[in-house]
Amino acid sequence: MRPSIVMFGLIVVWCLTTMEHVAFSADDAALVSQVEPAFDVVTLKDGSVIHGEVVEMTGGLLVIKSVLAADLIKVKWSEVTKLAVSHPIPFHLKDGTVLNGTVEEGDPGMMKVKAGPTGGTMTVPMDAVTQVNPVIQSPVIYTGSLNAGYSQSTGNSHLRNVSVLGDLVARSEQLRLTLLGRYVYGDNHGSLQVRNGRGTIKLDFFITKRLFWYASAYVENDFLQNLKLRTAISSGPGYQFIERGDFNGIFKDMTFYAEAGPTYFNEDYRNNSLTGDRASFRARVAMKWDWPLFDGRVTLYHYNEIFPSVQNASDFFFTMDNGVRMKIIAGLASGFQVTTRYNNRPPAGTSDTDNLYLFTLGYAFDTTRKR
Repeated sequence: MRPSIVMFGLIVVWCLTTMEHVAFSADDAALVSQVEPAFDVVTLKDGSVIHGEVVEMTGGLLVIKSVLAADLIKVKWSEVTKLAVSHPIPFHLKDGTVLNGTVEEGDPGMMKVKAGPTGGTMTVPMDAVTQVNPVIQSPVIYTGSLNAGYSQSTGNSHLRNVSVLGDLVARSEQLRLTLLGRYVYGDNHGSLQVRNGRGTIKLDFFITKRLFWYASAYVENDFLQNLKLRTAISSGPGYQFIERGDFNGIFKDMTFYAEAGPTYFNEDYRNNSLTGDRASFRARVAMKWDWPLFDGRVTLYHYNEIFPSVQNASDFFFTMDNGVRMKIIAGLASGFQVTTRYNNRPPAGTSDTDNLYLFTLGYAFDTTRKR
Protein backbone atom coordinates (compact mmCIF):
# COMPACT_ATOMS: atom_id res chain seq x y z
CA MET A 1 0.00 0.00 0.00
CA ARG A 2 2.72 2.44 0.86
CA PRO A 3 4.36 2.46 -2.61
CA SER A 4 0.94 3.06 -4.14
CA ILE A 5 0.26 5.94 -1.78
CA VAL A 6 3.64 7.48 -2.55
CA MET A 7 3.07 7.08 -6.28
CA PHE A 8 -0.40 8.62 -6.00
CA GLY A 9 1.02 11.57 -4.06
CA LEU A 10 3.68 12.19 -6.68
CA ILE A 11 1.05 12.14 -9.43
CA VAL A 12 -1.10 14.68 -7.52
CA VAL A 13 1.88 16.99 -6.97
CA TRP A 14 2.82 16.75 -10.68
CA CYS A 15 -0.74 17.58 -11.77
CA LEU A 16 -1.00 20.56 -9.44
CA THR A 17 2.38 21.89 -10.60
CA THR A 18 1.43 21.48 -14.25
CA MET A 19 -1.95 23.17 -13.77
CA GLU A 20 -0.31 26.07 -11.93
CA HIS A 21 2.25 26.42 -14.74
CA VAL A 22 -0.49 26.38 -17.38
CA ALA A 23 -2.57 28.94 -15.46
CA PHE A 24 0.47 31.18 -15.00
CA SER A 25 1.29 30.99 -18.70
CA ALA A 26 -2.28 31.98 -19.60
CA ASP A 27 -2.08 34.95 -17.24
CA ASP A 28 1.23 35.93 -18.79
CA ALA A 29 -0.26 35.73 -22.28
CA ALA A 30 -3.21 37.89 -21.21
CA LEU A 31 -0.85 40.40 -19.62
CA VAL A 32 1.32 40.50 -22.73
CA SER A 33 -1.73 41.01 -24.91
CA GLN A 34 -2.75 43.92 -22.69
CA VAL A 35 0.58 45.73 -22.87
CA GLU A 36 1.17 44.97 -26.55
CA PRO A 37 0.87 48.31 -28.30
CA ALA A 38 -2.24 48.91 -30.41
CA PHE A 39 -1.86 51.25 -33.34
CA ASP A 40 -4.38 53.53 -34.96
CA VAL A 41 -5.37 52.66 -38.52
CA VAL A 42 -6.18 55.20 -41.24
CA THR A 43 -7.61 53.93 -44.54
CA LEU A 44 -7.64 56.27 -47.52
CA LYS A 45 -9.97 56.29 -50.50
CA ASP A 46 -7.20 55.02 -52.79
CA GLY A 47 -6.85 51.92 -50.62
CA SER A 48 -3.70 53.00 -48.79
CA VAL A 49 -3.52 52.05 -45.11
CA ILE A 50 -1.45 54.00 -42.57
CA HIS A 51 -0.59 52.50 -39.17
CA GLY A 52 0.55 54.77 -36.36
CA GLU A 53 -0.86 57.29 -33.90
CA VAL A 54 -3.45 59.90 -34.80
CA VAL A 55 -2.04 63.21 -33.52
CA GLU A 56 -4.64 65.77 -34.63
CA MET A 57 -6.84 67.05 -37.43
CA THR A 58 -7.16 70.78 -37.96
CA GLY A 59 -7.71 72.84 -41.07
CA GLY A 60 -8.81 69.74 -42.99
CA LEU A 61 -5.45 67.97 -42.50
CA LEU A 62 -5.08 64.77 -40.48
CA VAL A 63 -1.66 64.32 -38.85
CA ILE A 64 -0.47 60.77 -38.11
CA LYS A 65 2.76 59.72 -36.41
CA SER A 66 3.97 56.83 -38.55
CA VAL A 67 4.94 53.50 -36.95
CA LEU A 68 7.69 52.76 -39.44
CA ALA A 69 9.73 55.97 -39.37
CA ALA A 70 8.17 57.95 -36.51
CA ASP A 71 7.61 60.74 -39.03
CA LEU A 72 4.55 62.96 -39.14
CA ILE A 73 2.34 62.23 -42.13
CA LYS A 74 -0.31 64.73 -43.26
CA VAL A 75 -3.30 63.66 -45.34
CA LYS A 76 -6.48 65.45 -46.30
CA TRP A 77 -9.37 64.55 -44.03
CA SER A 78 -11.62 64.34 -47.10
CA GLU A 79 -9.41 61.49 -48.40
CA VAL A 80 -9.97 59.34 -45.28
CA THR A 81 -12.64 56.68 -45.70
CA LYS A 82 -12.13 54.58 -42.54
CA LEU A 83 -10.59 55.30 -39.14
CA ALA A 84 -9.72 53.29 -36.04
CA VAL A 85 -8.28 55.00 -32.96
CA SER A 86 -7.17 52.96 -29.94
CA HIS A 87 -6.66 55.81 -27.45
CA PRO A 88 -9.35 58.28 -26.28
CA ILE A 89 -9.14 61.67 -28.02
CA PRO A 90 -11.68 64.48 -28.53
CA PHE A 91 -13.66 64.78 -31.78
CA HIS A 92 -15.23 68.19 -32.48
CA LEU A 93 -18.39 68.09 -34.59
CA LYS A 94 -20.04 70.76 -36.75
CA ASP A 95 -22.95 71.17 -34.32
CA GLY A 96 -20.54 72.04 -31.47
CA THR A 97 -20.61 68.62 -29.83
CA VAL A 98 -17.32 67.22 -28.53
CA LEU A 99 -17.02 63.43 -28.26
CA ASN A 100 -14.09 62.10 -26.27
CA GLY A 101 -13.39 58.44 -26.89
CA THR A 102 -11.92 55.70 -29.07
CA VAL A 103 -13.01 54.85 -32.61
CA GLU A 104 -13.82 51.61 -34.39
CA GLU A 105 -13.98 51.25 -38.15
CA GLY A 106 -17.41 51.62 -39.64
CA ASP A 107 -18.77 51.69 -43.15
CA PRO A 108 -16.84 53.88 -45.62
CA GLY A 109 -17.29 57.53 -44.61
CA MET A 110 -18.57 56.56 -41.15
CA MET A 111 -16.89 55.89 -37.82
CA LYS A 112 -18.06 54.35 -34.54
CA VAL A 113 -17.08 56.49 -31.56
CA LYS A 114 -17.06 54.87 -28.11
CA ALA A 115 -17.54 57.84 -25.81
CA GLY A 116 -18.78 58.64 -22.34
CA PRO A 117 -18.44 56.83 -19.01
CA THR A 118 -20.62 53.93 -20.21
CA GLY A 119 -18.65 53.45 -23.41
CA GLY A 120 -21.73 53.81 -25.59
CA THR A 121 -21.11 53.67 -29.33
CA MET A 122 -22.24 56.42 -31.68
CA THR A 123 -22.02 56.23 -35.47
CA VAL A 124 -20.77 59.58 -36.78
CA PRO A 125 -20.32 60.70 -40.42
CA MET A 126 -16.69 61.63 -40.98
CA ASP A 127 -17.66 64.81 -42.83
CA ALA A 128 -19.38 66.00 -39.63
CA VAL A 129 -16.01 66.17 -37.84
CA THR A 130 -14.31 69.59 -37.89
CA GLN A 131 -11.33 68.91 -35.58
CA VAL A 132 -9.65 65.97 -33.90
CA ASN A 133 -7.56 66.41 -30.76
CA PRO A 134 -6.74 70.09 -31.45
CA VAL A 135 -4.35 72.11 -29.30
CA ILE A 136 -6.64 74.61 -27.57
CA GLN A 137 -5.00 78.01 -27.92
CA SER A 138 -5.93 81.09 -25.96
CA PRO A 139 -7.90 83.70 -28.00
CA VAL A 140 -4.76 85.89 -28.22
CA ILE A 141 -1.18 84.59 -28.50
CA TYR A 142 1.64 86.86 -27.32
CA THR A 143 5.27 86.62 -28.41
CA GLY A 144 8.05 89.09 -27.83
CA SER A 145 11.20 90.08 -26.03
CA LEU A 146 12.79 92.91 -24.06
CA ASN A 147 16.58 93.17 -24.25
CA ALA A 148 19.25 95.58 -23.03
CA GLY A 149 22.98 95.97 -23.56
CA TYR A 150 25.65 98.05 -21.80
CA SER A 151 29.37 98.48 -22.33
CA GLN A 152 31.93 100.82 -20.78
CA SER A 153 35.67 101.34 -21.21
CA THR A 154 38.13 103.50 -19.28
CA GLY A 155 41.73 104.57 -19.75
CA ASN A 156 42.65 106.28 -23.00
CA SER A 157 38.95 106.44 -23.83
CA HIS A 158 35.86 106.70 -21.69
CA LEU A 159 33.23 105.01 -23.81
CA ARG A 160 29.72 104.24 -22.63
CA ASN A 161 27.13 102.51 -24.77
CA VAL A 162 23.56 101.69 -23.77
CA SER A 163 20.99 99.94 -25.94
CA VAL A 164 17.41 98.82 -25.32
CA LEU A 165 15.40 96.73 -27.79
CA GLY A 166 11.87 95.43 -27.54
CA ASP A 167 9.28 93.70 -29.69
CA LEU A 168 5.75 92.45 -29.10
CA VAL A 169 3.36 90.55 -31.37
CA ALA A 170 -0.24 89.91 -30.28
CA ARG A 171 -2.07 87.54 -32.63
CA SER A 172 -5.72 86.54 -32.69
CA GLU A 173 -7.57 84.71 -35.44
CA GLN A 174 -8.19 87.86 -37.50
CA LEU A 175 -5.82 90.49 -36.08
CA ARG A 176 -2.09 90.81 -35.51
CA LEU A 177 -0.58 93.75 -33.64
CA THR A 178 3.17 94.32 -33.95
CA LEU A 179 5.23 96.74 -31.83
CA LEU A 180 8.96 97.26 -32.41
CA GLY A 181 11.22 99.69 -30.57
CA ARG A 182 14.91 100.49 -30.13
CA TYR A 183 16.97 103.15 -28.35
CA VAL A 184 20.77 103.49 -28.52
CA TYR A 185 22.97 105.97 -26.65
CA GLY A 186 26.75 106.31 -26.62
CA ASP A 187 29.30 108.92 -25.52
CA ASN A 188 33.08 109.32 -25.16
CA HIS A 189 34.39 111.62 -22.40
CA GLY A 190 30.94 113.15 -22.29
CA SER A 191 30.94 113.84 -26.04
CA LEU A 192 27.87 112.37 -27.69
CA GLN A 193 28.66 109.60 -30.18
CA VAL A 194 25.22 108.19 -30.95
CA ARG A 195 21.66 108.86 -29.82
CA ASN A 196 19.05 107.20 -31.93
CA GLY A 197 15.56 105.97 -31.29
CA ARG A 198 13.01 104.37 -33.57
CA GLY A 199 9.72 102.52 -33.37
CA THR A 200 7.12 100.76 -35.51
CA ILE A 201 3.49 100.01 -34.81
CA LYS A 202 1.54 97.86 -37.26
CA LEU A 203 -1.91 96.27 -37.30
CA ASP A 204 -2.77 93.43 -39.69
CA PHE A 205 -6.35 92.42 -40.48
CA PHE A 206 -6.57 88.91 -41.96
CA ILE A 207 -9.08 88.72 -44.80
CA THR A 208 -8.32 85.03 -45.33
CA LYS A 209 -5.99 82.64 -43.53
CA ARG A 210 -3.05 84.06 -45.53
CA LEU A 211 -4.10 87.37 -47.09
CA PHE A 212 -4.20 90.44 -44.83
CA TRP A 213 -4.39 94.22 -44.96
CA TYR A 214 -2.00 96.25 -42.85
CA ALA A 215 -1.73 99.79 -41.49
CA SER A 216 1.62 100.90 -40.07
CA ALA A 217 3.52 103.87 -38.69
CA TYR A 218 7.31 104.16 -38.50
CA VAL A 219 9.01 106.91 -36.45
CA GLU A 220 12.70 107.70 -35.92
CA ASN A 221 14.85 110.29 -34.20
CA ASP A 222 18.61 110.72 -34.68
CA PHE A 223 20.45 113.55 -32.92
CA LEU A 224 23.74 113.28 -34.83
CA GLN A 225 21.95 113.32 -38.18
CA ASN A 226 20.11 116.49 -37.19
CA LEU A 227 16.90 114.46 -37.57
CA LYS A 228 14.13 115.65 -35.33
CA LEU A 229 11.52 113.17 -36.56
CA ARG A 230 11.20 110.82 -39.51
CA THR A 231 7.66 109.52 -40.05
CA ALA A 232 6.30 106.94 -42.50
CA ILE A 233 2.55 106.21 -42.56
CA SER A 234 1.56 103.29 -44.79
CA SER A 235 -1.26 100.90 -45.62
CA GLY A 236 -1.65 98.06 -48.11
CA PRO A 237 -2.00 94.30 -48.70
CA GLY A 238 0.23 91.57 -47.29
CA TYR A 239 0.54 87.82 -47.57
CA GLN A 240 1.60 85.20 -45.03
CA PHE A 241 3.68 82.88 -47.22
CA ILE A 242 4.83 80.58 -44.42
CA GLU A 243 3.01 79.94 -41.14
CA ARG A 244 3.85 77.74 -38.19
CA GLY A 245 3.06 74.12 -38.97
CA ASP A 246 3.41 74.41 -42.75
CA PHE A 247 6.53 72.22 -42.65
CA ASN A 248 7.86 69.39 -40.54
CA GLY A 249 11.16 68.91 -38.75
CA ILE A 250 13.42 71.88 -38.15
CA PHE A 251 11.23 74.10 -40.34
CA LYS A 252 8.01 73.51 -38.37
CA ASP A 253 8.00 76.88 -36.55
CA MET A 254 9.26 79.04 -39.43
CA THR A 255 7.20 82.08 -40.47
CA PHE A 256 7.52 84.53 -43.36
CA TYR A 257 5.35 87.32 -44.72
CA ALA A 258 5.69 90.24 -47.13
CA GLU A 259 3.64 93.40 -47.60
CA ALA A 260 3.61 96.52 -49.75
CA GLY A 261 1.63 99.73 -50.04
CA PRO A 262 1.69 103.50 -50.59
CA THR A 263 3.37 105.63 -47.92
CA TYR A 264 3.44 109.21 -46.74
CA PHE A 265 7.10 109.86 -45.88
CA ASN A 266 8.12 112.96 -43.88
CA GLU A 267 11.43 114.17 -42.41
CA ASP A 268 11.71 117.11 -39.99
CA TYR A 269 15.18 118.44 -39.08
CA ARG A 270 16.37 120.48 -36.11
CA ASN A 271 18.50 122.89 -38.10
CA ASN A 272 16.79 123.72 -41.38
CA SER A 273 19.75 125.80 -42.51
CA LEU A 274 21.70 122.53 -42.94
CA THR A 275 18.92 120.36 -44.31
CA GLY A 276 15.38 121.42 -45.11
CA ASP A 277 12.30 119.46 -44.10
CA ARG A 278 11.15 116.97 -46.72
CA ALA A 279 7.80 115.29 -47.39
CA SER A 280 6.89 112.91 -50.22
CA PHE A 281 4.72 110.00 -51.25
CA ARG A 282 6.60 106.74 -51.50
CA ALA A 283 6.05 103.02 -51.67
CA ARG A 284 6.76 100.68 -48.79
CA VAL A 285 7.94 97.09 -49.13
CA ALA A 286 8.55 95.05 -45.95
CA MET A 287 9.42 91.45 -45.17
CA LYS A 288 9.67 89.56 -41.90
CA TRP A 289 11.20 86.12 -41.45
CA ASP A 290 11.57 84.13 -38.21
CA TRP A 291 13.10 80.68 -37.83
CA PRO A 292 12.91 79.18 -34.32
CA LEU A 293 15.14 76.12 -33.94
CA PHE A 294 15.50 73.43 -31.28
CA ASP A 295 12.00 74.06 -29.88
CA GLY A 296 12.57 77.80 -29.82
CA ARG A 297 15.85 77.76 -27.92
CA VAL A 298 17.56 79.49 -30.86
CA THR A 299 15.79 81.92 -33.20
CA LEU A 300 17.15 83.46 -36.39
CA TYR A 301 15.30 86.52 -37.67
CA HIS A 302 15.27 89.14 -40.40
CA TYR A 303 13.13 92.25 -40.84
CA ASN A 304 13.36 95.05 -43.37
CA GLU A 305 11.42 98.09 -44.52
CA ILE A 306 12.21 99.76 -47.86
CA PHE A 307 10.78 103.16 -48.87
CA PRO A 308 11.52 103.93 -52.55
CA SER A 309 10.40 107.24 -54.03
CA VAL A 310 7.50 107.08 -56.46
CA GLN A 311 9.00 109.82 -58.65
CA ASN A 312 12.60 108.55 -58.58
CA ALA A 313 13.31 104.86 -57.95
CA SER A 314 16.97 105.58 -57.15
CA ASP A 315 15.85 107.73 -54.21
CA PHE A 316 15.09 105.39 -51.34
CA PHE A 317 15.52 104.77 -47.64
CA PHE A 318 15.66 101.37 -45.97
CA THR A 319 16.32 99.81 -42.62
CA MET A 320 17.17 96.16 -41.98
CA ASP A 321 17.62 94.00 -38.87
CA ASN A 322 19.37 90.61 -38.87
CA GLY A 323 19.96 88.71 -35.67
CA VAL A 324 19.94 85.63 -33.51
CA ARG A 325 18.33 85.17 -30.11
CA MET A 326 19.23 82.29 -27.76
CA LYS A 327 17.34 81.17 -24.68
CA ILE A 328 19.61 80.55 -21.72
CA ILE A 329 17.21 79.32 -19.04
CA ALA A 330 13.48 79.82 -18.59
CA GLY A 331 12.75 83.19 -20.24
CA LEU A 332 16.28 84.56 -19.98
CA ALA A 333 17.78 85.12 -23.44
CA SER A 334 20.85 86.63 -25.06
CA GLY A 335 21.08 88.02 -28.56
CA PHE A 336 23.18 89.57 -31.28
CA GLN A 337 21.70 91.95 -33.86
CA VAL A 338 23.08 93.86 -36.83
CA THR A 339 21.04 96.89 -37.91
CA THR A 340 21.73 98.54 -41.25
CA ARG A 341 20.21 101.85 -42.30
CA TYR A 342 20.70 103.40 -45.73
CA ASN A 343 19.56 106.81 -46.95
CA ASN A 344 20.78 107.92 -50.38
CA ARG A 345 19.83 111.49 -49.51
CA PRO A 346 21.48 111.87 -46.09
CA PRO A 347 21.61 115.17 -44.20
CA ALA A 348 24.58 117.38 -44.98
CA GLY A 349 27.82 116.19 -43.40
CA THR A 350 26.60 112.65 -42.63
CA SER A 351 27.16 109.25 -44.24
CA ASP A 352 24.46 107.47 -46.25
CA THR A 353 24.98 104.14 -44.42
CA ASP A 354 24.90 103.29 -40.71
CA ASN A 355 25.67 99.86 -39.24
CA LEU A 356 24.94 99.10 -35.62
CA TYR A 357 26.11 95.93 -33.80
CA LEU A 358 24.29 95.04 -30.59
CA PHE A 359 24.94 92.33 -27.99
CA THR A 360 22.04 92.12 -25.57
CA LEU A 361 20.64 90.18 -22.62
CA GLY A 362 16.97 90.10 -21.76
CA TYR A 363 13.69 88.24 -21.50
CA ALA A 364 11.78 86.43 -24.27
CA PHE A 365 8.31 84.90 -24.10
CA ASP A 366 5.86 82.95 -26.26
CA THR A 367 2.39 81.95 -25.05
CA THR A 368 1.79 79.54 -27.95
CA ARG A 369 0.60 76.21 -26.59
CA LYS A 370 2.40 73.26 -28.14
CA ARG A 371 1.61 69.59 -28.03
